[in-house]
Amino acid sequence: MSIASGLRGRHLTRRLVQLYVGLTLYGASSALLVRSGLGLEPWNVLHQGLAEKTGLSIGVVSIVVGAMVLLLWLPIRQRPGLGTVSNVFVIGLAMDGTLALVPDVHGLAGQVPLLVLGIVLNGVATGLYIAARFGPGPRDGLMTGLHRLTGRSIRLVRTAIEVVVVATGFLLGGSVGVGTVLYALAIGPLAQFFLRWFALPEPDSTGAAPASGTVPGGATAASGPAPAGATPGPGGPVLTPGPDSVPSSVATGTPEGAILRP
Repeated sequence: MSIASGLRGRHLTRRLVQLYVGLTLYGASSALLVRSGLGLEPWNVLHQGLAEKTGLSIGVVSIVVGAMVLLLWLPIRQRPGLGTVSNVFVIGLAMDGTLALVPDVHGLAGQVPLLVLGIVLNGVATGLYIAARFGPGPRDGLMTGLHRLTGRSIRLVRTAIEVVVVATGFLLGGSVGVGTVLYALAIGPLAQFFLRWFALPEPDSTGAAPASGTVPGGATAASGPAPAGATPGPGGPVLTPGPDSVPSSVATGTPEGAILRP
């Protein structure tokens, strides 16, 4: 995907709104995790550690690191989309803006709700910007690029990157805590749920549906009358999403789909 290639097709206005609302909420949710003081998501552990050492704001560090990671796409032949470039700048700016508005919170009675709100809001934001289909963020693209280059599983590549990132950030003074663990456990299911919630109509939704079997994204095609509230496809079958399915345009052959897979 090139930066210009995503700027066409149906639902463009909605996709752009989803992209920038999602990225803004992502930065805001990360700021809430900072204010909770109970631990950050992996990359922000690194960003916070670097901010402590450099004196820069965590948002500015996020922008700088994102730009540097984007440079690593060159040797692994990844192609950025509009969402990739926007991710670098919008999240960092939104994070610093939110930190300027939200004061420090002391005591578990305030910290725990802020942590939970930050994690849930991060899941909402992830679903929004991924469903917009403008390309992965620079860090996610690095992960999927290395997966393609090395042949190693997404799970292994993602774990290896995040262990290195968290360990480096922790040594630099970044915040690792129960929030880091809770985020790691919760963000996958949350992102997948909200991705389905914000999914746009499929680009090929007017095409013929498979007669039977499994369709991309974990949905199954079943013949027979449509259940209440369901819409039969042009060929008659009804697509029934599986419990772990994501939209086929995201789930099949895209970095975004790989991100949501174990």
